[in-house]
Amino acid sequence: MSPGIGLMKRRLPTEKEAVPVAISGIIKQYSVTVEQVKTLETKYDEDSGDWYVALGFNEKRAIVKMDSVQGTITEIKEI
Repeated sequence: MSPGIGLMKRRLPTEKEAVPVAISGIIKQYSVTVEQVKTLETKYDEDSGDWYVALGFNEKRAIVKMDSVQGTITEIKEI
């Protein structure tokens, strides 16, 4: 039996750990460099345990949703 989400240690506990993961996802998906990516906003959803990081690059903007427990990107949505 696995522990509940509340008992599991989060792999992305702070904004400092979440932002680089989001930037790496944008770099892989859109083939841009680190210098082109700017962090616009970050938000942590207490209820779901997800990080949302808004990033800007090359006249585009995207929101990266990440699971803080698994430490993985679950969605990249261009806005």
